[in-house]
Amino acid sequence: MSDLIYRHRLPVRIMHWVNVVCLVILLMSGLQIFNAHPALYWSEDSRESTKVLEITRKQVDGQWRGITRLGPFEFNTDGILGNSRGADGMEESRAFPAWITVPGGQWLAMGRLWHFFFAWLFVANGVGYLLWTLFSGHLRKDLLPTRAEWRGSGRSLRDHLLLRHPRGDEARRYNVLQNLAYLSIVFGVLPLIVVGGWAMSPMMDSFAPGWVDWLGGRQAARTLHFIAAMLLVAFVAVHLFEVAITGLVNNVRSMITGYWRLPE
Repeated sequence: MSDLIYRHRLPVRIMHWVNVVCLVILLMSGLQIFNAHPALYWSEDSRESTKVLEITRKQVDGQWRGITRLGPFEFNTDGILGNSRGADGMEESRAFPAWITVPGGQWLAMGRLWHFFFAWLFVANGVGYLLWTLFSGHLRKDLLPTRAEWRGSGRSLRDHLLLRHPRGDEARRYNVLQNLAYLSIVFGVLPLIVVGGWAMSPMMDSFAPGWVDWLGGRQAARTLHFIAAMLLVAFVAVHLFEVAITGLVNNVRSMITGYWRLPE
């Protein structure tokens, strides 16, 4: 029987599950907000010449087809993006389908309220995590790679691509790729999401005029906010895949109880 170790302390577990709830609702309510104007621009305003993404639909041979335009390229995304079936079974023009948006199929005002509430909860939870990480030593002991780990990053990457994961004593500590992924998300992607969200708020712009221009303007900030959200979705997808293939029950139990069983 392999050893049980106390891997996740209580503050980490609580803040992890708060993040899970916040991120799910932020994503789904954010997609509902995006549906109100399903296009992104790289400019301070919304001009056709600066459009970089559009999810819409058009008629092809007398039938509506969902399409996604990314720069000069156009993709057929019918049935998923741009044109999908609603709860009544009828086709409707929607960037993202109704089943992935909250709190309803088309409810922009309430979607914004949900998004803002959970955004501030997410920020407060993130600030708490940063403070706990710094003052508890969690950053130095668990997240910052050592010199030896840096030197072994190539081998770690190869092992991950081959789905070979640490076992025994090697599994007691996060590997260098896990550390780099977490640090990139915590100190790169998440701050970009927050700042991009603030830049779209007239209140935050009036509080400190001019800073939104550093991001290229409000529409460019909206694009950065969307890109950061998609990077976070990609991270979560890889994270869930790794959780599943390295022992779903063991990993989920450890994030509930704190105790993780070392792979033999």
